[in-house]
Amino acid sequence: MRRLALVLLLALPACERLSEVGRAPMMAAMDNPTAAPGYQPVSMPMPAAQTPNHGGNSLWRPGSRTFLRDQRAAAVGDLITVLVSIQDTAQLQNTTAREREGTDTIGLPRLFGLESSLTRILPNTIDPSALVQTNGAQTTNGTGSVRRTETVTLRLAATVTQALPNGNLVVAGRQQVRVNHELRDLQVTGVIRPQDIGSDNTVRHDRLAEARIAYGGRGTISDVQAPRIGQQLLDIVSPF
Repeated sequence: MRRLALVLLLALPACERLSEVGRAPMMAAMDNPTAAPGYQPVSMPMPAAQTPNHGGNSLWRPGSRTFLRDQRAAAVGDLITVLVSIQDTAQLQNTTAREREGTDTIGLPRLFGLESSLTRILPNTIDPSALVQTNGAQTTNGTGSVRRTETVTLRLAATVTQALPNGNLVVAGRQQVRVNHELRDLQVTGVIRPQDIGSDNTVRHDRLAEARIAYGGRGTISDVQAPRIGQQLLDIVSPF
């Protein structure tokens, strides 16, 4: 039964790929982000509520950039454009060298007079003062280098899914683009301040707190570049 369950588990990804033979990957359906299985409302420390002060006979509304209407996202369900511009560069290099030598000699030249009895058990040529002698030498050299450059520039429309008590907004957005048989998927979630929203209703990704940005895809090219399932299992369980 265990072997059958393991075979079925390994066959699931293959069945999904076989179902897409001859056609492009299916796009995800449009749905409510708050109804997703893994969705959880954000709970963060909130300051004490403050009553806004309104000036008498004033035409200016606090937080507004226009006398008529503020076009920026402010309530659940509003849309906002997230500007993703990631340019990360990292370079690491490590070198390790270790060397050790050891020599040990063990003997029993005197042991309560019992050393003379060793000839009864061991050959007559035994020397009690040099019973065991060991030599050891170890040399380890290691060199590691990591060089990474990542550049992602995208614009994504997100939806305000939650308004926190202090006025901050929780946003979530997803965009899928399919070209031929290759599907690209971009997901962005985070918490923003209304003050960081530009007059054109955009916000930069580095202004998102607890930001989660995912950019990936699947399709013919991605499937060829990914290692086989058996190779992935061997990479996990192989001790060598």
